[in-house]
Amino acid sequence: MSPLSAPRPARILIAPDSFKGSATAEAVASNIALGWSSVRGQDHIQLAPMADGGEGTIDALTSVYPSADRRPIRVAGPGGQATEAEWLYLPPAFGARGSTGVVELASTSGITLLDQLSPLDAHSTGFGQAIVAALKAGVSRLILGIGGSASTDGGAGMLQALGYRILDESGRRIRPGNRGLPDAVRVDASAAMQLPESGVVVLSDVTNPLTGPNGSAAVFSPQKGASAEDIPRMDSALEHFAALFNISPQALGAGAAGGTGFGLMVWGADIKSGAEEISSLLNLPSRIEHADLLITGEGRFDQQSDLGKVVGTLRHTADAFDVPVALVAGAIGSEPEGYSSAMSLSDLAGDSRAAMTDPETYLRIAGAKLASNFAARS
Repeated sequence: MSPLSAPRPARILIAPDSFKGSATAEAVASNIALGWSSVRGQDHIQLAPMADGGEGTIDALTSVYPSADRRPIRVAGPGGQATEAEWLYLPPAFGARGSTGVVELASTSGITLLDQLSPLDAHSTGFGQAIVAALKAGVSRLILGIGGSASTDGGAGMLQALGYRILDESGRRIRPGNRGLPDAVRVDASAAMQLPESGVVVLSDVTNPLTGPNGSAAVFSPQKGASAEDIPRMDSALEHFAALFNISPQALGAGAAGGTGFGLMVWGADIKSGAEEISSLLNLPSRIEHADLLITGEGRFDQQSDLGKVVGTLRHTADAFDVPVALVAGAIGSEPEGYSSAMSLSDLAGDSRAAMTDPETYLRIAGAKLASNFAARS
């Protein structure tokens, strides 16, 4: 790699995750680029908005596959309400053996779709309905992003949409959500939809098991509204449900998305690192190798950021090529180790509320400051 002091224009790759609830990954990348260009207009900038399987997965893939087709669909949202969503069709040129369908759980059964949190009753049905729509369109492969779930139903709602009959002792369908899981006594999979011929890849950023102290209920249900009293009951419900299948509830990733990871394992899907898979789909390792600086970021940087999240995954890739990495985050909760520089929008704005109210302004300021610091070293 040429040294940073080379007279040629620098090659800057900007590949952030979304700042959830504040700015999309595309908006983050473009505003950092605007700030950078205001100081160093001669540099070559590439934008690569990223995702890890949660919100923004469809956007990230659409940005590099212009022939992708967003297909609108109406599904049952996590609270049962009709929800307008979409899935992404990637034509045969993308897949080795045919077309690919991309479905985001966040946009079909995600927590942001609820007006009020519903930890016991929220379900994953809409996600399953979107998968069915993609299958009926004839895709040969599925890519499923499962971040941002509203439910802790073990994937039961999704499985039911896929044709699994999950029945109580009277032979009736169980109630939706975690609340219905203790009633399940039998599963009839005779009418379940088959996996597409080229398989299903599930994108996740967690490896938690379904049950136990590190399981879905214990770790993730509090942010979905569960009380301390709810958690043991919800974990027991998941344990009861898991016993109906031949998949271990302790399998890595089974607890992702309220146990939707477990449900997808039941169906036969493979769970992989979302950030790594999307990085590969966007050809980021090669693009990072030939960059002079990588700028990445996320809404809040903390000790979990290096554990399968976008920023940590890309930093490790850049380390292998000795490419420096700059971090831009909405807030920084722990010391960013291994980064050449770091910018917090909350610090730039004076507080987190101001940063979240007008993130684009402070993203441009961050980009300009990074460019000034880079220029000072050049």
